[in-house]
Order: sequence, then C-alpha cells, then structure tokens
Amino acid sequence: MYKIAFEFLRRFFSEALLFKYGFNFSPMYRRSVGKILYVSKDLHKVAVKIPLNYKNRNYVGAIFGGSMFAATDPIYMIQLMNILGDNYIVWDKAAEIKYKRPAREHAFANFIFSEDEINQIRKDVFIQKEINFEKKLPILSESGIVFAEVLKTIYISQKSYYKEKMKLRKSN
Repeated sequence: MYKIAFEFLRRFFSEALLFKYGFNFSPMYRRSVGKILYVSKDLHKVAVKIPLNYKNRNYVGAIFGGSMFAATDPIYMIQLMNILGDNYIVWDKAAEIKYKRPAREHAFANFIFSEDEINQIRKDVFIQKEINFEKKLPILSESGIVFAEVLKTIYISQKSYYKEKMKLRKSN
C-alpha cells in the first residue's frame, strides 16, 4: 500500500519530501514518538528527533528504550530501498541496541550513507549476489552525549538472484 501511494505521489512531490512526511504521518511510525526532521534530496542523510514527553517517559523519567529503538528501526532499510532502487531487495535482518545512559532529554539520530558506502554496497552485491550489511547508529543528546547505540544488520540482494532463490526454496 505504501509503495503504491509513494509511486503516485512521486509525480507531484520530491522523494525527500515524501520520505519525511510519509514517515511523520504514518501511524506505525507516529507511535514510536520519533519525528523525521530532515531528509537530504539524495536520501543519504536523515535526521530524527525522539522527544522526551508523556507518551514515552518511563518509570524513572527517561525515554523508554523501546521508543528509541522503534524510532530508529525502519530508517536505514527504507533509505537503502529508495537509494538502491527496484533492482535490489532490502530487508531488515537483525537489530541490537545497547543502552549507555538514561535519556532524560530529547534524543537525536542521524542516518548517513556516504556515496562511497553506497558504491561499495552495489559492488559487493554485484560480486556476491547477496550480503548482510552492518551499520552502527548512535542515539545522542543535542550536546552529543550517547544514550544508546543501535547495530542494524540489513540483507541486500540483487532482485533477480533473490527471486531465483525463493523459487528454489519453494520447489524443495
């Protein structure tokens, strides 16, 4: 459903604008309390704010860890899906969060892919047909204090290879 709406709206709005407002208005993302603040035109940079408020304040007055995790969970995957395009399959495969200290103020996360990183992903997938890509993300205060670190493992494959792999799996 989201992909169909995105394709239709792409005729009228930039991908960056659709990314930002699509997330911010999506019920599944709104529940995390996270808010997309910025998306670069090439989608390589996304800035997220996780405000401390009554919806996600835990028993000790800090941001509930699940809120930090949920607000950061889908971003890398959706970024890569849009950057790499329709010839690739991109799935979140695993995630791990390590809490460093209580977040008793607003938290921020910056999701950044360099052009070199994207080129390396394309090269690795071309050679290996499928890869598990790991990316670390710090969740910080405005002044740079680390509240948590998220490690994401993202599966990336050539679409043609993935389809053949699924056919073989079904036939066995």
